[in-house]
Amino acid sequence: MIEKKTNKKTQENAVVVGLITQNQTEEQVKEYLDELEFLAKTAGAAVKKHFKQKRNAPHAKTFVGTGKFSEIKQYVAQNNIDTVIFDDELTPSQLRNIERELKCKILDRTNLILDIFAARAQTAHAKVQVELAQYEYLMPRLRGMWTHLERQRGGIGMRGPGEKEIETDRRIVKDKIALLKKKLEKIDKQKAVQRKNRGKLVRVALVGYTNVGKSTLMNVLTKSDIFAENKLFATLDTTVRKTVIENLPFLLADTVGFIRKLPHHLVESFKSTLDEVREADLLLHIIDISHSNFEEQIKTVNQTLSEIGAGDKKMINVFNKTDAFSYIKKDEDDLTPLKRENLSLDDFKKMWFAKEKDSIFISAKKKINIEKLKKLLYDEVIKIHKVRYPYNDFLY
Repeated sequence: MIEKKTNKKTQENAVVVGLITQNQTEEQVKEYLDELEFLAKTAGAAVKKHFKQKRNAPHAKTFVGTGKFSEIKQYVAQNNIDTVIFDDELTPSQLRNIERELKCKILDRTNLILDIFAARAQTAHAKVQVELAQYEYLMPRLRGMWTHLERQRGGIGMRGPGEKEIETDRRIVKDKIALLKKKLEKIDKQKAVQRKNRGKLVRVALVGYTNVGKSTLMNVLTKSDIFAENKLFATLDTTVRKTVIENLPFLLADTVGFIRKLPHHLVESFKSTLDEVREADLLLHIIDISHSNFEEQIKTVNQTLSEIGAGDKKMINVFNKTDAFSYIKKDEDDLTPLKRENLSLDDFKKMWFAKEKDSIFISAKKKINIEKLKKLLYDEVIKIHKVRYPYNDFLY
């Protein structure tokens, strides 16, 4: 009896690696590696172990020190690990050295994010953007890829490709980058025309860290059915919907989520997508209040907004996922100072209302406080509308 071959893809086993440095505490690195594990899970890998090491700076050859590298090498060999993922971007030489020693697939944070973007890209626009970012990441790493191919292929007729082939590949990649840039430039012009053709309706953009519930909120506010999932970067393409609150029309855009250490190549190639943010009249900054490190996520988003030239825009902080919020209540007899995990939702509300008056706490999933958000949104949009259309008295 002949057995049928199955094309079922087996899940890759992975480990993640991070450094505790002067700029990153042990607690932060734990949080970063948890996020890296979530990224790996989104990409389809199962993370079996976290490796951390305290160092002032990454090791020039192997990222981690000799002792820790030996520990990782032993674990990889004994536990059928397919992929080792590093939380920081590796240099081409580090990539070559590590791959040569560990004899498995080596990814850094940038490469992993690019891989997820490539898997998530649906439209022609998103695919071109991601492909361009991938080629620009690949360019300085071609030599490392060729040494990898030499080792894999070997044998008669499969000798090392040599310098000529590397140079040929460089030219091919350069030509490909130039072609993709031209294609992207054409698409960007089309997108700019589309934005101009929407007229002078007030534009509101949802921004925030990845996986904070932007698409879920978009669905609630516009009564539409945009794809929303509990994974990182579920949405890559900007979706724009005409929305009406009471009798007031405006445009609402759902944008790609930000993340810590968002690869520079992606920011550059997603320029036109981020133009929706740059050209918005009002930003709704969606924040996951249930996340243990939401304050750092806020900083990351604000920093990214500044980098793309949208840091000075009018913004409302929308604290989402109040239904998932939890805290550890302290005993009345406990006189030790309050820690972050002991703060209640009311404590956070008091803190943020004192700091930022334009803040609101909601649950898009459970539709908690949505009417209050609509009222706040209406009040802000109508202010802009009155300036733009001073003679439309019938609206007011």
